Amino acid sequence: MVLYQPKNGYCYNSDTHFLFYFICENFKKYKNIKGELLDIGSGSGILGLLVSNEYRKLNLNQCEIQEMFQFFSTKNAQINQINTKMYIGSYDQISFEKKFEICVSNPPFYHCDVIKSENKSLKIARYNDSLPLEKLIKRSYEILKEDGKFFFCYDSKQINEILLLLNKYKFNLEALQFVHPKVSKDATLVLIYAKKNSKTLTKIMNPLVVFDENNSFTKEVESIYEKSSTYSIKADFE
Repeated sequence: MVLYQPKNGYCYNSDTHFLFYFICENFKKYKNIKGELLDIGSGSGILGLLVSNEYRKLNLNQCEIQEMFQFFSTKNAQINQINTKMYIGSYDQISFEKKFEICVSNPPFYHCDVIKSENKSLKIARYNDSLPLEKLIKRSYEILKEDGKFFFCYDSKQINEILLLLNKYKFNLEALQFVHPKVSKDATLVLIYAKKNSKTLTKIMNPLVVFDENNSFTKEVESIYEKSSTYSIKADFE
C-alpha cells in the first residue's frame, strides 16, 4: 500500500501497525466483518485504509480536523482504490448522519503537561488537549451501533483513566495488549478493544515486544510489518 505523507507534519509510526495487527487478531473470532467503519483522526489515512483493505465488506469513513490531513487521507484512499467518505471538523462536534459498526483510532495521547512541539500540526496530532480521552470515548459510544466495536491505542501509563472512562460510558473491555520496547522495559503503549454494552470477560493478550536483546525487531514485529506492508512517500502540501 502506497501512502503519501507530509514533509513537514506528523507521520504515522509503528503504533498504527501494531494497532492494525491487534484489530486483525481480535477479528479472527468473527465470521463476517462488514458495515460502516470510522477512522477517527485519520491523519494520512493509514489505519482505516489497512483495515478496509483487509476486510473488503467494510465501508470506510474518515474524520479529520486538519486540512492537510484531509487532503492526504483522501488522496491515499484514491491511490489505493478504496472508497471513503471524509467528515471534516472536530470529532466531538461533527454531526454524523449514520451510526457505525466499528470505530478505530490512533489518537493524540501525549499528556498536555509535557513539553510540546512548536509545530501546530504536530501539536494537534500528538497531544491529547486537541482530543481529550473522555471526549474520544464518550463520542464513540454515541455514534456506535448497539454492539459496536471500538479499537484504539494509548499511553500505557494512563491505563487507570482508560478503564474508568470505558466503564463510565458503558464500554466493556474485550481485549487489551501491552507493547514493550524490550522484555526488560516497561510497557509504553496499550492496545484496546472495547465493545458497546457487552459483558464478555476481558482477554489479556501476550505482551508485544518490539526489540530483542540484539536491538533487532522480534519475529512477531517483523511479521506485523510484513502483513501491513506500506510504502511511504513524503510530499508537499499546498
